[in-house]
Amino acid sequence: AGLTGRGGAGFPTARKLRAVAGRRGRAVVVVNAMESEPAGRKDQLLLAVAPHLVLDGAVLAAAAVGAGTVHVCLPRDRAAQYRQVSAALDERRRARLDPVTLRLHALPHTYVSSESTSLVRWLGGGPARPQGSPPRSHERGVDRRPTLVNNAETLAHLALVARYGPDWFRQAGTADEPGTLLVTVSGAVAAPGVLETALGTPVGTVIDRAGGPAEPIGAVLLGGFAGTWLPAPLLDTPLAHRDLDPLGAAPGAGILVALPRSACGLRETARILAYLAAQSARQCGPCVFGLPAVAEDFGALAAGRADPGLLPRLRRRTGLLPGRGACRHPDGAARLAASALRTFADDVDHHLTHGACPGVLRPPHLPVPAATPPESWL
Repeated sequence: AGLTGRGGAGFPTARKLRAVAGRRGRAVVVVNAMESEPAGRKDQLLLAVAPHLVLDGAVLAAAAVGAGTVHVCLPRDRAAQYRQVSAALDERRRARLDPVTLRLHALPHTYVSSESTSLVRWLGGGPARPQGSPPRSHERGVDRRPTLVNNAETLAHLALVARYGPDWFRQAGTADEPGTLLVTVSGAVAAPGVLETALGTPVGTVIDRAGGPAEPIGAVLLGGFAGTWLPAPLLDTPLAHRDLDPLGAAPGAGILVALPRSACGLRETARILAYLAAQSARQCGPCVFGLPAVAEDFGALAAGRADPGLLPRLRRRTGLLPGRGACRHPDGAARLAASALRTFADDVDHHLTHGACPGVLRPPHLPVPAATPPESWL
């Protein structure tokens, strides 16, 4: 069918299944429904309207890799969602539907707790922090067993592929990237919400299907807080890895936020970076020192308090973050910061030479939580 992961990385699902199935020992399946991106709502909606579709996919994946247990991971602070999924599991138990054991868990809700190794680590009795060192989860994960971790939407697609076949699945999307994906559209659109759209649909068309722009758009944030800013002239770019890769972008976790032209993209980026710095797992130098330094510099730039050495320092620090962390958290923050400097280059020049632009006086547009450290990792 050509299904790829819908959690952000876009990894081929069949290759992931084969990697786990090829290992020795009884495997484990983990459903990742944490959805820690503050601008994302697709997994929450999916589990509210079609929980059995996700659970069908999880049970199917368990059969494919030889697993006896499925762990469903939800954030601890979404009590209504927990009740909904718990009720669905009760229905399945009463019907004696599943040949495997399904267990529901409520995890600490931090930005990095949705990373696959965070789930594996927590299910093993540790903190919900990413674990960057080998072995990988498919080699030795929960209870030291081969472990398959899939996003909730990916498993829903898997169930539909099994039901209707790969040819049906390939009727949507492109030849290279078939199927549909759920996209949470918000910001300066008339009808924000979660849309199902075919891969390869132009970004601007997705905005039109969300009611169209509520006011002239200056840029869109694509992929979430670890994503990329795209300027308005690129809205005709298809929503597909092949077309977005040259721009340093990706569909990510299916998040699209339209920023009006009147807003300050530097200020919105500074808010996100401050949040990402506070939400780091603090397990490595790039997160402990690098992220806060980049966030501080970006905050100064956004406020128009820039010194002559700020921009070169910011570019240097942003370039040093990727590939050096214990997980990919610093990489995402660096990608966001670098894309903001490119997309809002005119604003950067204005803030450096004339102080903050009028857009900083407008109310914030992005749903950025308070930049405070997590209360608990356990």
